[in-house]
Amino acid sequence: MSLRTYREYFRQEDLVYFQVVVKDSDLYIGVRKTRFSMELAKKTEQLLRQLRSDLEEYIARDPTFATTLQPYLVPVWAPPVAQAMAASAQLAGVGPMAAVAGAFADAIGRFLGTHSSNTIVENGGDIYLKSTRARRIGIYAGKKSPFTGRVALEIPKDWTPLGICTSSGTVGPSLSFGEADAAIILARTATLADAVATATANRIKKPQDLKEAINFASQVPGVIGAVAIKDDQIAAWGQVRLVPV
Repeated sequence: MSLRTYREYFRQEDLVYFQVVVKDSDLYIGVRKTRFSMELAKKTEQLLRQLRSDLEEYIARDPTFATTLQPYLVPVWAPPVAQAMAASAQLAGVGPMAAVAGAFADAIGRFLGTHSSNTIVENGGDIYLKSTRARRIGIYAGKKSPFTGRVALEIPKDWTPLGICTSSGTVGPSLSFGEADAAIILARTATLADAVATATANRIKKPQDLKEAINFASQVPGVIGAVAIKDDQIAAWGQVRLVPV
């Protein structure tokens, strides 16, 4: 859900934010104010460039990886980012590229987490979160949704590190076979959350589909919570705390 307005809903005043853009990867990152430096931002950009380069070189040798919409077995020589994407896609029943934004968020988040005990990495609506206190992540389900700007996810510190990823069939340019306003997945990694969010959103075409879609997400190992929104209806399962904004 690559929309700038989404980023307004999770700003935290104890963090300093910076942006890293490499081609179509546009990351919005928060770290503790005392831990930020231009050198850290430069290293983050270098890591993102390396991740993209590794993946692009692999895809050049194995182009099916980038086009298949089905789970895909990668060779042992595939780079770690491709291995992680393929493993999560297998659990979700989708193609590995459904997990690319989450995989980049995970890798960048783990790196920054060695420097800052409080880290947020947002990549097109997909979030890696590590925190020493409770955080609120606002829900964005489109400008017309009755839940946008009014409801947030409260994430206790003990749940992190955590992946929180959103997929939509009505907001943003991402490929979706459904018409969900938002399918939000909380999982142990952002890579897994990204893949499962895609698979969950694919199952939603009308409000009556929310229950079945949430039930699907609840069956995926590593998923701890799910929220799905269509029109004026919302469904939730698992470790989810919805609070008013």
